[in-house]
Amino acid sequence: MRSNRTAAGTLPTLAALLAAGLGAAPATAAAPSDTPAAPGARTASTAEQQRARAFWTPERMRAARPLDLAPGTASAPGAPASSGPATTVRPTAGPAAPAAGPLAFPQAGGAWTGGGAVVKTSGRVFFTFQGRTASCSGNAVTSQNASTVITAGHCVKYQGAWHTNWVFVPGYTNGSAPYGQWSAAKTLTTPQWEASEDINYDVGAAVVAPLNGQKLTAVTGAQGIQFNGGYNKRMYAFGFPAAAPYDGTKLIYCSGNSSKDFLLSTDHSLGCNMTGGSSGGPWFTSFDETAGTGLQVSVNSFGYTFLPNRMFGPYFGNDAKALYDKAQAS
Repeated sequence: MRSNRTAAGTLPTLAALLAAGLGAAPATAAAPSDTPAAPGARTASTAEQQRARAFWTPERMRAARPLDLAPGTASAPGAPASSGPATTVRPTAGPAAPAAGPLAFPQAGGAWTGGGAVVKTSGRVFFTFQGRTASCSGNAVTSQNASTVITAGHCVKYQGAWHTNWVFVPGYTNGSAPYGQWSAAKTLTTPQWEASEDINYDVGAAVVAPLNGQKLTAVTGAQGIQFNGGYNKRMYAFGFPAAAPYDGTKLIYCSGNSSKDFLLSTDHSLGCNMTGGSSGGPWFTSFDETAGTGLQVSVNSFGYTFLPNRMFGPYFGNDAKALYDKAQAS
């Protein structure tokens, strides 16, 4: 965050924005070496996966700092570069926590107390970046391999380097991992994010390895996902913001009617005060507060420093679908 009033990261326009460095706690164990796979992906060996799970102690998870975007350049406003017919994959959520709903709509940012499937499919993402421990958010989605997590592109690769020690902790609560720590066997991002960190394509994915003989969504259930669904929807956004006034200990949500960014990106826009660490958390349409299920159509990505309490997330078009298809086939 450039300030505690921005969204998941910050994007400058002309000279109007302030920049600040990433704050992250130093890692006290060496990060595993980078193992490139096909373009747009990174694989982790079985040994690396084991080291990642051992690395993330409760103390390190609590100490991890949110990863923020440094100043960059967005594409000019307009339609997404690639679009097509809407594609919808339905949720396959498993047993869920008791639901309390209904909750406030709109909501600018508050603790999620509604229960439902989202408390198990959403989680914190932990990794090492330039030798420092850092965190984002992510979400388990319905997939062929039952092992796919969707997050932001900058939560898997940033400033030219793939993150290491990457784990997904669904249902994270103040240092505890009630559904386990799921280490990434492969992390992936869009070609546009990999090539130039284009904010319009700030989407990432991870394929996590089985844990204790089970695949991820057999344990957590899975949310649906939709591509080319259009703009101007009722949205619910979730994440684990860790920058003030939040502390990363609990699942936070925002809700409201979304719009299209009229400034420098082709992203969705939503009134929301979530801060750093919420990056990669899911945005849902067709969200059922009682069941805690919906169709994921974006992720928390960035905010403008001059436009507080507003968050932006990439449009899931053909390129996001190609990423999802590549991940779920891994």
